[in-house]
Amino acid sequence: MNTTELRQKDVAALQVEVKELQKAHFGLRMQKATQQLNNTATLRSTRRDIARAKTILVEKLSAKSAK
Repeated sequence: MNTTELRQKDVAALQVEVKELQKAHFGLRMQKATQQLNNTATLRSTRRDIARAKTILVEKLSAKSAK
């Protein structure tokens, strides 16, 4: 997920994106636990995507409340 793509989304879309990423990360963790996950680097990338989306979401919410 690119930061420019995330910054173009509104607050509601970012919240949906975070939920979808969290579901995907949970699925990957379950695959890892059952030893079905071949590429464990995807865990790291989804975790970072979640953090990136949450950071931009907080920035937008704080900018919205500061107005």
